[in-house]
Amino acid sequence: MTTPAPRDKRPPQTPELYQYVLDHNPPLHPVLSELVETTHARFPERAGLQSAREQGPLLAFLIRLTGARRVVEVGTFTGFSALAMALALPPDGKLIACDVSEEWTALAREAWEKAGVADRVDLRIAPAVETLRALPAAPELDLVYLDADKGGYVDYWEEVVPRLRPGGLVVADNVLLHGEVTDPDATGAAAAIRAFNEHVAADRRTEAVMLTVADGLTIARRL
Repeated sequence: MTTPAPRDKRPPQTPELYQYVLDHNPPLHPVLSELVETTHARFPERAGLQSAREQGPLLAFLIRLTGARRVVEVGTFTGFSALAMALALPPDGKLIACDVSEEWTALAREAWEKAGVADRVDLRIAPAVETLRALPAAPELDLVYLDADKGGYVDYWEEVVPRLRPGGLVVADNVLLHGEVTDPDATGAAAAIRAFNEHVAADRRTEAVMLTVADGLTIARRL
């Protein structure tokens, strides 16, 4: 019997529908909303690096769902996703934020301070793979969010998966890369994400689902 072609159930993503989704998600904390606007004003050509607005509530939901206390973020930019997660952490929680830009993360520091969670965020300015390799080898991380240079995703994955506790999560952004991942002749970032997606799918240490959230989001659970 021939397997029928999968049916695409997605409705057209109109601006009105996207706004409807945002309206029916938990509202952004006022500092998060302000950070979105400030990022677009200060860094208009780079604002696309910021995680999508719906990803903030999703990351916060995952923090609360898993009871996460030990979180790592690879790629912080101006701090939107880090702030969303830090707000969801318990008072004794800690988020290690990895980035290489003092300029972008200066805005993040301001937002974390304004939201009252600066004590929960440990910003480390250095190549992320160096920061990850310096972490304890014990499997004690609860959640890791990857949203950095795409060529480094496989290396980041290999550093964090052994450090995840059983049931811990890796959340990887941009796994569809604007749809370019379907091109077998892709180069650059698209080729790197294609390789990462295959790497994750073949990794028997985790189980993973790929979702069409924003630019594609993979959520993997450590077995």
